[in-house]
Amino acid sequence: MTTALLRTADELHARVRDGRRAVVMTMGALHEGHATLIRTAREIAGDQGEVVVTVFVNPLQFGKGEDLDRYPRTLDADLKIAEEAGADAVFAPSVDEVYPGGEPQVRISAGPMGGRLEGATRPGHFDGMLTVVAKLLHLTRPDVALYGQKDAQQLALIRRMARDLNFGVEIVGVPTVREEDGLALSSRNRYLSPQERRTALALSQALFAGRDRHAAQEALRARAREVPATRARAEALSAIGESRAAADAHAVAKSVPGGPAGVRAAARLVLDEAARLQPPPALDYLALVDPSDFTEVGEDFTGEAVLAVAARVGTTRLIDNIPLIFGAAP
Repeated sequence: MTTALLRTADELHARVRDGRRAVVMTMGALHEGHATLIRTAREIAGDQGEVVVTVFVNPLQFGKGEDLDRYPRTLDADLKIAEEAGADAVFAPSVDEVYPGGEPQVRISAGPMGGRLEGATRPGHFDGMLTVVAKLLHLTRPDVALYGQKDAQQLALIRRMARDLNFGVEIVGVPTVREEDGLALSSRNRYLSPQERRTALALSQALFAGRDRHAAQEALRARAREVPATRARAEALSAIGESRAAADAHAVAKSVPGGPAGVRAAARLVLDEAARLQPPPALDYLALVDPSDFTEVGEDFTGEAVLAVAARVGTTRLIDNIPLIFGAAP
């Protein structure tokens, strides 16, 4: 397969389409996380479909003092990665192609969700992101568009825009790809020094600690449902190698369904310990939120939640998250 490099929407529209078109939107500097998105798009589009990768560094979503000029531009390497992953075309338009006549006067507003977490830290970021996503969806005319779950708030806002504004496109989220040490893949990882990278690992480790606490709590709740709170229950727990004191967890597990507070506390402990590292992470937020609106979940919450973290390590700002499912109270 030879991947075509296209610079204009007219070139893209002139291509013959036999099957579904799947689009992966990027700002370039492709890595294995992007390659995973492209391979997933290839599976969805099938042999008869088409996979288009967009490469566009969007000036609207960079705030004052952010790294627009510093952001890596590696189109030749991007084209190679896209080709190896199965893309049919790379659409790499100029700023003038996307924004003819300069910055658009009419833009998409991210609404209340766009002012929380990432939006609070980076005012206007999500308005710029949604504006360019809307334009690229119109320019590429896909049947399905794929985005990484690492940018969970971005994914949630794109899904909301597609639903609220009746975009005729399926939005698919693809799980976060991580390096062997657990750090979420990002084009910004290249900016980290060896010491900064060790500090950066605290972000994923905090998420994993929250996930592990959640798994332990859910296991206790499951046992509480299965075994009555009687002497027989304590004996059953002892029989599988747990101490008799573990029977008291029955009351704890029932009093805090799913334990959002425990999840937050476990993650926070890791970040507190990381504050002693050199350099320490400068935490922007640690939040356990409802992905439908990115508000903090309460102790009685059930369903899917997102445990999210953002911090600056040195001069590099990193984000990460993991999904968690909170079951109904027994």
